[in-house]
Amino acid sequence: MERGYLDDLAAFVVIGRERSFTKAAAKLRVSQSALSQTIRQLEARLGVRLLTRTTRSVAPTEAGERLLRTLEPRLEEIDAELAAVRELRDRPTGTVRITATEFAIDTILLPKLTRVLQANPDVRVEFVVDYGLTNIVEERYDAGVRSGEQVAKDMIAVRIGPDMRMAVVGAPAYFKQCPEPKKPQDLVGHNCVNLRLPTHGSLYAWEFEKGNRELKVRVEGQVTCNGTAQLLNAALAGLGLAYVPEGLVQPHIAKGRLVRVLADWCQPYSGYHLFYPSRRQSSAAFSLVVEALRYRG
Repeated sequence: MERGYLDDLAAFVVIGRERSFTKAAAKLRVSQSALSQTIRQLEARLGVRLLTRTTRSVAPTEAGERLLRTLEPRLEEIDAELAAVRELRDRPTGTVRITATEFAIDTILLPKLTRVLQANPDVRVEFVVDYGLTNIVEERYDAGVRSGEQVAKDMIAVRIGPDMRMAVVGAPAYFKQCPEPKKPQDLVGHNCVNLRLPTHGSLYAWEFEKGNRELKVRVEGQVTCNGTAQLLNAALAGLGLAYVPEGLVQPHIAKGRLVRVLADWCQPYSGYHLFYPSRRQSSAAFSLVVEALRYRG
């Protein structure tokens, strides 16, 4: 269809309904002369007269009447569909895909989004567990969750949780066989549970900070996992030391199932942030999720 054809046909339908160029021009908010020119051009393209004009009235010709009967219901359907699309813009609906760690999903995303999902049955959220620095644009995620320091500069970042700390822990049974490490370098002589980053295939280096000193220690051990829950379970089983989020292990430390070491080397760092590439054309569902997750202190 030629560009502008649909607008010309829509103008013809309004004239056919109103039986008046004056009323149709007012309704379309154009001048009578412009509307007359539109219809003349339409008739020229079709090669047939559509309207009979007199000084007092306008009436469709036989061809015009046939076209009017065909066009009117179809244009009404198009208007209805456009209205439905605009409604979708305002009414939260659709799927939001988020990549995050298990700990972020369990402690922040699910608790904060439960009421939102219950109140909006047309909104769906897909959580994908990932410990690598996945490119959310290439993998077609709507958003990702990382600590503040890991968010790329070209991304929009929304804080969704407080500052965090990591913790090095081991079971009491493990420390019956091995002395507690006093400094990060002592970890070299310990059996440690490693985390393999799936995206990059490498083992995660444990990060420490004290005063102006920052250290990264690559540890060794019998067990390697690719999930935080498994790191915790291995430590609880006495298989070695684990480096995990403080919030994950606090209940076990309080009950004596785990012992924390090197606490003075584990400083707070920027907590979880939801990040995404652009604010443009955000769906109502995505905006709803972002606001529900936003950290307010």
